[in-house]
Amino acid sequence: MSRRPLALITGASRGIGAAVARALGHSHELLLGGRDGDALRELAEELPAATPWAVDLADGAAVAAATRDIETLDVLVHSAGIVELGAIADAGAEVWRRHFEVNVIAVAELTRLVLPALRAARGHVVVINSGSGRSANPGRGPYAASKFAVRAFADVLRAEEPELRVTTVYPGQTATDMQRGMRAAEGREFEPDKYLRPESVATAVHNAITTTDDAHPTELILRPRAH
Repeated sequence: MSRRPLALITGASRGIGAAVARALGHSHELLLGGRDGDALRELAEELPAATPWAVDLADGAAVAAATRDIETLDVLVHSAGIVELGAIADAGAEVWRRHFEVNVIAVAELTRLVLPALRAARGHVVVINSGSGRSANPGRGPYAASKFAVRAFADVLRAEEPELRVTTVYPGQTATDMQRGMRAAEGREFEPDKYLRPESVATAVHNAITTTDDAHPTELILRPRAH
């Protein structure tokens, strides 16, 4: 029997990451990355071949230890991320460091550590970016800068590793806890019916991953449909 492909998904405890896990759960073995072990275990129980992978991506030693035994990796989905809104005038160095640590450095380091396993499988890296990775708006300086940076990371990885497929996904407003927090910080109403559903983003990710081997989906831009 052929083995089921293995996918590692970060940020899998909620939102888009959890939706991607459910979309891939019946075709892939899954490593469910995140910091909320209880949520990861609950999700793993829903799926036929999923294992919680509770690792703090900011802890380099922990990530190195957790990836040491991964010899072949077919799919890596980067869905973990943070956002803090505020004017540049109010954003101290620690705010910038937090965004780059989670949204860029953790992505780059995890990818580096599993690169031999990805090469072995001629695998696929999916980076869940944001509309802020294409257009920077007031109040989102550190977040947008980190998303522009991870966009560059994905572009360079695609050029340097031609045997891999690297897809950047740019979702618009999506009905997640992160979006709820952003709306609250802006003093605006959370209107999930006007946003993308996490499952819709996950479907696009699933379609990219299952695209036939001759095709390389490099970028996907998703926006909520007008009501």
